Amino acid sequence: TTIRVVTTVSPIRNIIENVGGDRVTVTAIVPEGTNSHTFEPSPSVAREIAQADLIVANGLNLELPTLELAEANRRDGVEIVLLGEATVSPDEYVYDFSFPEEGGDPNPHLWTDPILAGEYAAHVRDALSRVDPEGAAYYAANTEAFVERLEALDAAIREAVATVPEAQRVLLTYHDSFPYFAPRYGFTIIGAIQPSDFSEPSPREVAELIRQIRAAGAPAIFGSEVFPSEVLETIAREAGAVQVATLRDDDLPGEPGEPGNTYLAMMVENARTIVTSLGGDASALDGVDVSYSWIPFEEHAGG
Repeated sequence: TTIRVVTTVSPIRNIIENVGGDRVTVTAIVPEGTNSHTFEPSPSVAREIAQADLIVANGLNLELPTLELAEANRRDGVEIVLLGEATVSPDEYVYDFSFPEEGGDPNPHLWTDPILAGEYAAHVRDALSRVDPEGAAYYAANTEAFVERLEALDAAIREAVATVPEAQRVLLTYHDSFPYFAPRYGFTIIGAIQPSDFSEPSPREVAELIRQIRAAGAPAIFGSEVFPSEVLETIAREAGAVQVATLRDDDLPGEPGEPGNTYLAMMVENARTIVTSLGGDASALDGVDVSYSWIPFEEHAGG
């Protein structure tokens, strides 16, 4: 039997695939390249949810409309796992530019930190093992293999970041997606361009961002794959000789089913973009294996 898992965004889909291997089928409800914060699922999604054996979401208020639908349509006894809440306690929540504390929504983008992604994988392993105890040893082996990859990625990012001049380790992103990544690798986030209601910033906010970029001497600012914005070019131009590079937060490279359509590939691409744009050498990332890490169940059972 195959365990049917329904989740929200692609990076989480891929984490579940790496843990579940060929014992699970995973459906991500939020289409790639869509704003997961405001995505309204269509009624057909209710059918997917009603057939799920397990529902996995990021939580931390990222996917509220989707979770409401999940609550209403899941079968009795089907668990909804909120990875964010399981991974960080309220005193570790990050509130910042696009996610102010008075708004009550912590920044939900934990998965752009590879070490936290490993914790997500462990929570997925535990949830799958509850649904499918026969697969528990398999899920544990897959999780171990995936976490090894994440640790190799973490080491490579550290090595690459070490080549960025210290004063240039500053991030200004369009969408506020790297608040857990930045402190882990010694970056200072000087701001996020997008206001908390996902509109474009006001002229006054733009002027303030330009001032911050100049003050920080940031060599680059970073846009988002999901939110193309013309205001970025304006800010870069006004701030003077600043380049604009694009980062991915919930949009994996390539198409689903392709070898490079993985969380690991997304994070290598992001780290490479950040390091090279800020004047560093990203060659440490060249050797990171970004392919799927799971082995077939038969091989695990036979080996």
